Amino acid sequence: MSIDRSEEYIVSLVKELLKQPKESEWLEFKHNNKDPQMIGEYISALSNSAALHRKTNAYMIWGVDDTTHKLLGTSFSPSQTKVGGEALENWLLRLLEPKIEFKFYEVEIEDKKVVLLEIAPAYRHPVRFKGVEYIRFFSYKKKLKDLPEKERDLWRIFDNIPFERQIAVDNLEESEVLKYLEYTAYFELLDLPLPENRLAILKALEDDELIKKQDNGKFAITNLGAILFAKDLNKFNHLKRKAIRVIQYKDNTKFETIKEIRGKKGYAVGFEGLIEYINNILPSNEIIEKAFRKTIKMYPELAIRELVANAIIHQDFFQTGNSVMIEIYNNRIEITNPGEPLVDTDRFLDTPPKSRNEILASFMRRINICEERGSGIDKVVALTETYQLPAPVFRVTNGYTISILFAHKELREMNRKDKIWACYLHASLRYIQNNFMTNTSLRDRFGIEVKNRSMVSKIINETLKAGKIVIYDESVGTKAREYIPWWAR
Repeated sequence: MSIDRSEEYIVSLVKELLKQPKESEWLEFKHNNKDPQMIGEYISALSNSAALHRKTNAYMIWGVDDTTHKLLGTSFSPSQTKVGGEALENWLLRLLEPKIEFKFYEVEIEDKKVVLLEIAPAYRHPVRFKGVEYIRFFSYKKKLKDLPEKERDLWRIFDNIPFERQIAVDNLEESEVLKYLEYTAYFELLDLPLPENRLAILKALEDDELIKKQDNGKFAITNLGAILFAKDLNKFNHLKRKAIRVIQYKDNTKFETIKEIRGKKGYAVGFEGLIEYINNILPSNEIIEKAFRKTIKMYPELAIRELVANAIIHQDFFQTGNSVMIEIYNNRIEITNPGEPLVDTDRFLDTPPKSRNEILASFMRRINICEERGSGIDKVVALTETYQLPAPVFRVTNGYTISILFAHKELREMNRKDKIWACYLHASLRYIQNNFMTNTSLRDRFGIEVKNRSMVSKIINETLKAGKIVIYDESVGTKAREYIPWWAR
């Protein structure tokens, strides 16, 4: 895939592509044909073919004779082209599924205007245009369904190459690789000594699949290397929108924003700075202990670390144009990641998580950014109980997963749904700790005095009616009863 391209680079790239003996599965030449339907079909065909032939990009060039490869110049101007009043790029993107990265470049070569369209390879699914999948067969554009062998081969490619092992940028010299990556942070985070020479550094990065040596002797940076250790994600076209956003609002609505930032570093090198930034802008509470006034943060830092790390490793990288987002309100903090969870939200606490990005998750565990598999959400729930905060909420909305931490509320301020959810999570937490929920344990969780145990009994009864918990042993008297989550019966 591509990095941000300078005009000098585009000119050089076009000249290299003109040296190709003929059009191919991943390269197409045009003179002035600028029919939007044709362009959309070619994006689908070239993207799918680039994936099939393991190419970093596919290309379409206007202003060139497709037989002689002689520069002719073109009247096509994609930036000025509209389809029914809609900008060409927006129109194409809207009709492509799944969304992929592509970009038009307009340059002059030998006083002739040339347009280059750079197209990212398909990933996970064949690219469709207006619902139809296309593929290149030699230099011809065909419907993928008409070439079943090509279709099977393409699906084998998708099955075998996870996101992390796909290529972010290729054809780099040794020195260029180190310009793109915070390689010293790699050794620091793994507590390894920094090698004394460049070759040893590259070998270590290659062993961890952060980079890959190519057949031509040059290097490629994998998505894993870029997303974790990029000095600047903006230099990777298809990854720059994966930079994490933090938005702070004035109150409890989105109406007025105080501050918004978008990170640019890779997740591994930027994680500590991100958490520090979030903590610095979080609201605080003042409490008095033994006549001393003490300021504490509204939310436990470890809970925020866990939820941010979870959002990073469980996001769906194949959703384009969006990333992990942290939104801070006066009364809550919301952490959103693209992609629906592979585990039901009711079972986050007890079920080992299934990750779309296991290579990424494994590496982040190695550098202690996230906890061992399955031990994160229970810590978040335990910490909210220690801080006597409302129970964290996990929601799935339109292809996104949202985790919410709430500021402190008195029990009387919680609604029925809040209390039932807190009771269910408390029972689940106790169960995975080889214990049972009781009236006493739930009173402690809410900070309720013994004399008000009837308040807790009411919450337990409501949770029983909602089917979220069950009685462990019904033969035991009411006051001594123990409770377990519904899934543990």
